Amino acid sequence: MNNLFCNTESVDEAPLAARMRPQQLGEFLGQKSLVGEGKLLKESIERDTPFSMILWGPPGSGKTTLALIIAHSTNSHFIALSAVSAGVKDLHRASSESLNRLKISKQKTILFIDEIHRFNKSQQDAVLPTVENGTLTLIGATTENPSFEVNGALLSRCRVLRLEALSKDNLAAIIYRALEDRERGLGNQNIIIEPEAVQHLATIAGGDARVALNTLELATMSLPREGEDNNRLTSENIDDALQQRTPNYDKDGDWHYDAISALHKSVRDSDPDGALYWLARMLIAGDDPLYIARRIIRMAVEDIGMAEPFALTIAVSAQQAVHCVGQPEGELVLGHAVVYLATSPKSNAVYSAFSKACQDAQQTSHEPIPLHLRNAPTQLMREMGHGQDYKYAHNYDGAIVDQEHLPEVIRGHQYYKPSNSGREAKIREWMKKIRNKE
Repeated sequence: MNNLFCNTESVDEAPLAARMRPQQLGEFLGQKSLVGEGKLLKESIERDTPFSMILWGPPGSGKTTLALIIAHSTNSHFIALSAVSAGVKDLHRASSESLNRLKISKQKTILFIDEIHRFNKSQQDAVLPTVENGTLTLIGATTENPSFEVNGALLSRCRVLRLEALSKDNLAAIIYRALEDRERGLGNQNIIIEPEAVQHLATIAGGDARVALNTLELATMSLPREGEDNNRLTSENIDDALQQRTPNYDKDGDWHYDAISALHKSVRDSDPDGALYWLARMLIAGDDPLYIARRIIRMAVEDIGMAEPFALTIAVSAQQAVHCVGQPEGELVLGHAVVYLATSPKSNAVYSAFSKACQDAQQTSHEPIPLHLRNAPTQLMREMGHGQDYKYAHNYDGAIVDQEHLPEVIRGHQYYKPSNSGREAKIREWMKKIRNKE
């Protein structure tokens, strides 16, 4: 077995998170949708019928642990590689050895690749033939969306299993287990932990078991060992050990796009509190304020539109202000903008109208422009009928004319249908008045 799972350090010297890693499925907490009773992965592990899979989930959710449990449970030969240090030669060697092993001893091979997203497409192609013909069973682990990071051909031959961040209850159970375990954990230190401290640690760990256990271990190291009262862990001890939680965020990956989606939907749903929270999450994680400002402009035109036209002015002004003043002053400007947009009346009438107009334009781009709408700068063009019978609106009462502006094949199509929200309600009445006059 590759040394990804084998540590030359003694058990006592290994970090608490490594010592407490579950080795059997019965010790594994969380991910009931995958390893609960009757679930595919549980049945596969218990029956030793592994299949090629991609384990996709946030840090500390149990991806490598599940691979380790499979390693301990299977009769197949198990090879573990990390994409951080392995290369194409390692992959070719694993594929070649798996083929020879199957021919000689009839034993199948499981290849575990941690952080498989770090391999480029050509590197991933190295194992494709042996995965495709069943010589090698692949288990990949990634924190990134496999739809974007794993070769499509390889992905189609694997089942993607989504792991979720561990719940607070799961993390609390893991913390208590580590404090009670005398062989692998901290049970011999007789540490007393306040229930509030457990809940606090389970909360700030952010669903990551590794963070919870590493923070717990560091907090216990700072305790004096003189007297039983000194072995009491408090929330303050936890905060001192953690210092500052690094945001679980990737500015180029799913977290980035999921966060901006949450911000956009909070604005659309008229929830200023949600909008401010997701804005703060993105800024704390170091996301680009100008990117956020550009998306706020999009929110103004997509979800507010003509119900409150001034929302676009606010959004553009916010973008300019952020560009001028930079950080951190620009953060409050963005906060002002999202609150204004979230509390504005909403309409997607212009957005819907433009989408429908684009569809018609795509399908009818070959249709000629009506002659009366064409430009007529020369005598020849006028003789050919360009601009003929065009009605100049200002020559008519209220600048209202009965005149067609669409190609013949889509004549009469109506795209913009104002809502009854905000200023658009007045526009709706005005357009109704125009159409009645026509």
